[in-house]
Amino acid sequence: MKALNSFGFPVLRFNFRGTGLSEGEYAGGIGEVDDARSALDWLEREYSLPIIFAGFSFGAAVGLRAAYSDDRVHALIALGLPAVAIEDRAYDFDFLRTSTKPKLFVSGSRDQFAPPGKLEALVSTFAEPKKLVRIEAGDHFFEGRLKEMRAAVEDWLKQLLLTTTNH
Repeated sequence: MKALNSFGFPVLRFNFRGTGLSEGEYAGGIGEVDDARSALDWLEREYSLPIIFAGFSFGAAVGLRAAYSDDRVHALIALGLPAVAIEDRAYDFDFLRTSTKPKLFVSGSRDQFAPPGKLEALVSTFAEPKKLVRIEAGDHFFEGRLKEMRAAVEDWLKQLLLTTTNH
């Protein structure tokens, strides 16, 4: 959130249905994709700017599904993307095999939900352009490594913005 905001992007941060103070109940991931689409609609109404989607963990898994085919979304960022099932929730990212939007994946080298080799193998199946950054000694929540995580996002955004403004 802070990395995107530091580049002047408006940022919308929200809870999915049934978490925090939000209303509703968990809807098996399907309703949560609708939540993410509603958030994209709100951003479009409020700002009418190109959107860079960024999500963390479950939010990344769900948000990627909503954002990858949305023409308003120009790039995708996934932090702590789960590469293994969590609490009997298995994630399918086959849709990223054909998504040609720029994609950044940032994960801790000690992320229990993206063990070494698993995330690399998963990301290797996704269409270009893509980048995977592992934060050394970082866990799933980037505990003690938030600075490095933010730097990875900012560096990628600089490259993305340079590339898109030179075309």
